[in-house]
Amino acid sequence: MTGNVRRYPGFGLFSIIFFVYLYLPIAVVIFYSFNANRIVANWGGFSLHWYTTALSNAALVGAVKTSLFVASIATVLSTIVALMAALVLVRGRNVRFRRVSETIVNLPLLLPEIVVAVAVLILFSELGLTNGLLKLTIAHTTFCIPFAFLPIRARLQGMDADLEEAARDLYASGWVAFRRVTLPLILPGVFAGAMLAFVISMDDFITSNLLNSGGATTLPVYIFSLIKQGVSPQLNAISTLIMIVSVALATVAFLLQRRQ
Repeated sequence: MTGNVRRYPGFGLFSIIFFVYLYLPIAVVIFYSFNANRIVANWGGFSLHWYTTALSNAALVGAVKTSLFVASIATVLSTIVALMAALVLVRGRNVRFRRVSETIVNLPLLLPEIVVAVAVLILFSELGLTNGLLKLTIAHTTFCIPFAFLPIRARLQGMDADLEEAARDLYASGWVAFRRVTLPLILPGVFAGAMLAFVISMDDFITSNLLNSGGATTLPVYIFSLIKQGVSPQLNAISTLIMIVSVALATVAFLLQRRQ
């Protein structure tokens, strides 16, 4: 049965209720971030005080810098590894144990994150690795690889392999064919995988909390420490700023893809 979904009785009302349930808490957080009162539930007038307090908080700024640094490095490394894995598993010929290799690449996605976090924690303890940023970068790169791998693999599978063969027939080397033909065609998948890996790294809490050490506190871990002290308008302001930055990045990415 096909047709306009608006013809289904009750579907419109259900959609409205769903979106209200989904976005009303976000609207409440944004609204109370401008509350002048220290008590969140009591409106004390409009104020930008908590935004000023949040932006001048040295611990918060340090946590943001740590998260951005770790997420950027993890995104680059995981995307490169995922791209190479996708090229081998999709375009490679006579690859032995292809299914096993795909399972190994996607293993961090299949396992509960707490298992991966405990495993890397034990590994770093056995190796005697004490650098907090290095531990976070390695761990984040590990569990971001499958998130970057899936969009790239899907894009490669949807690409016509005859285009690469045509480039090779025109005496292009493997590297030239990849750089001039394959990469431009799969670039949307690479970009999607990189953005997904970046968001997953920025949002991670379990692994970052277990590997947390001096000078390596990420933004989610810092926000959790604030929640343990009680919800404050400053926390609402921080959440609102994160949402603004996320929407801005998503908008820029959408406009760039649409322009291309």
